[in-house]
Amino acid sequence: MGKLIYSMITSLDGYAEAAEGDLGTGAEDAEVHTFIGDRFRDVGTFLYGRRMYETMVFWETAHAQPDVPPHILQYARDWQAAEKVVYSTTLESVSSARTRIERTFDPEAVRRLKAESDHDLSVDGPNLAAQAIAAGLVDDYHLFITTSVVGGGKRFFPDGVRLDLDLVEQRSFSTGLIYAHYRTR
Repeated sequence: MGKLIYSMITSLDGYAEAAEGDLGTGAEDAEVHTFIGDRFRDVGTFLYGRRMYETMVFWETAHAQPDVPPHILQYARDWQAAEKVVYSTTLESVSSARTRIERTFDPEAVRRLKAESDHDLSVDGPNLAAQAIAAGLVDDYHLFITTSVVGGGKRFFPDGVRLDLDLVEQRSFSTGLIYAHYRTR
């Protein structure tokens, strides 16, 4: 049985998307990117909303860029090998292999995916993750916390949800980024 993981870069004040600008720095260097790649190498299925998919589909062709560093090449290969499910009512087609579109988020279908999977699954994007959290589907939370306070945007955790979590692992990087892995009790 696979676990469902929710992971995003988040600002120090808890926003996964800033209302204005970006979330700050800290996740761009090779050490952090290699760490992220190592943590998610065994994810067999990524669950995306349309906007997150449109951001992540870069990895379908990242290996073809000139002078690709080894950690980028490895992440691209891992991403390409995984299944992708895109939840969207507007997306007409996908531009990556091993990808399908679902028109609605069905918690029971995700429960079946978890139960039948030999690998972990990842839900990405605060809107889609909010649905998975509300349905009690998320097992692990991986936060990559930047050094910026952005003052508003879309929160990492949805409003109105109470979660009791155990800290599993933490790490800080020279860029100031902090990694925190929590598991649902």
